[in-house]
Amino acid sequence: MKTSIIDPERYRPNVGLALFSKAGHVFVGRRINGRGAFQWQMPQGGVDKGESPRDGALRELEEEIGVPEKLVDVLEETDDWLYYDFPPDLKKRLPGPYIGQRQKWFAFRFKGSDSDVRLDRHTPEFDAWRWAPLEETPGLVVPFKRLVYSEVAERFKPWAEPVHGGKIAQG
Repeated sequence: MKTSIIDPERYRPNVGLALFSKAGHVFVGRRINGRGAFQWQMPQGGVDKGESPRDGALRELEEEIGVPEKLVDVLEETDDWLYYDFPPDLKKRLPGPYIGQRQKWFAFRFKGSDSDVRLDRHTPEFDAWRWAPLEETPGLVVPFKRLVYSEVAERFKPWAEPVHGGKIAQG
């Protein structure tokens, strides 16, 4: 197995958002102008200069899917950064010095209703959305993000249980 030291400066700071419904499923959106299969993903976005990852995650939540902070509870933030490299064909099309992204992932519990999800609040990134089981998300996303999604699915598994009356259902 090849091991290497990752230089964080070569990876764009980014956040990933696992928005859990009361039923324990996560929000996935279908990328606008996506090519080929595997165009579904959880929301994600860059962290602005001087912005904390948590603030970036809450901003991205509202920008990408129209859900304001008041409609979510923050459940968890990954302690470490998760990394992925851009494939060569994508890297050629992207400006800037980055070879991939480093992501802090956040688990949120959605307290709103489906009608509170608005894909048109800012420049739309998704043209459709649905709730999906967390364990299915690695198979929905483009291949270069799958290892990160598998890690997120494992780490956030406790939040994928249905919630009844404000508590996680037992059994």
